[in-house]
Amino acid sequence: MRDRIEPSHLNTPAALISRRELLRLAFTAGWFVGTGGIAMAASAITKPIPRTGESLPVMGLGTWQTLDVGQAESARAPLREVMRDFARLGGKVIDSSPMYGRSESVVGDLATELKLHKQLFVATKVWTRGRDAGIRQMEESFRHLRTTRMDLMQIHNLVDWRIHLATLRQWKDQGKIRYIGVTHYTASAYDQLAHVLETEDLDFVQLNYSMAERDAERRLLPLASDKRVAVLVNRPFAQAELFRRVRGKALPPWAKEIDCSSWSQFFLKFVISHPAVTCAIPATSKVQHLIDNMQAGVGQLPDANMRQRMARYLSEL
Repeated sequence: MRDRIEPSHLNTPAALISRRELLRLAFTAGWFVGTGGIAMAASAITKPIPRTGESLPVMGLGTWQTLDVGQAESARAPLREVMRDFARLGGKVIDSSPMYGRSESVVGDLATELKLHKQLFVATKVWTRGRDAGIRQMEESFRHLRTTRMDLMQIHNLVDWRIHLATLRQWKDQGKIRYIGVTHYTASAYDQLAHVLETEDLDFVQLNYSMAERDAERRLLPLASDKRVAVLVNRPFAQAELFRRVRGKALPPWAKEIDCSSWSQFFLKFVISHPAVTCAIPATSKVQHLIDNMQAGVGQLPDANMRQRMARYLSEL
């Protein structure tokens, strides 16, 4: 899910930050400027998918609401820039769903136009009831995303998960899907999500986790680690609640110890530093926010002691 309010992530107001200044920030964070004129990740942090060892960058891209636009060039131009820069910064994981309106089609169109299919790790979901309806919906997702092989197919919010899981396993055996998983975005579903993780053989789970929503730490994240299930994190900003909490507040000076230059990076580094987390997928339609978010995926990550310090600092604000 997308954090629906897109505040200025940087300490300097976003409106005052030029693209050149953003590139300078990226360079000082350990990136270099490539021939395409945009910073590219020189040392992006990656984590392995536990079942296979395949490495994924810890920063991905969500599409909830942000990519749900029509064909107009005025609507697609900024999204084309976001996807181009996401790839140039070393990003791979892009997550969508039939629930997200036209987002799948926009991803498919822009990935084709920009020739990104070989680089991206495309994840989507099945979100309907009934075997035949699920098959039709997934086939439509393949068409929208313009692919013949999906990297990850997930059962969205556990809707009719027993029925769809049988299809997902069959398609994985046939090579149409590389990985399978389940998702949810609210702690009220954690008991059911834990049951599925405990009883089924899955590659991925997607769940909400942030400095404001830490319920997953108690059971789901340790369970995913024990079961060797990769974790995608949605709502890493708790639908912008974290930005509201720190509005007008300065970063602590010790944030530079983990290479943080903004609150966005502070929040994201907390999420991706959890040992069980594979990748976070914040959504944005703005390049300056994308670049800021992606900087969380380079440099130092907090260790257990620093994570406690970060949580304590936030609780005292």
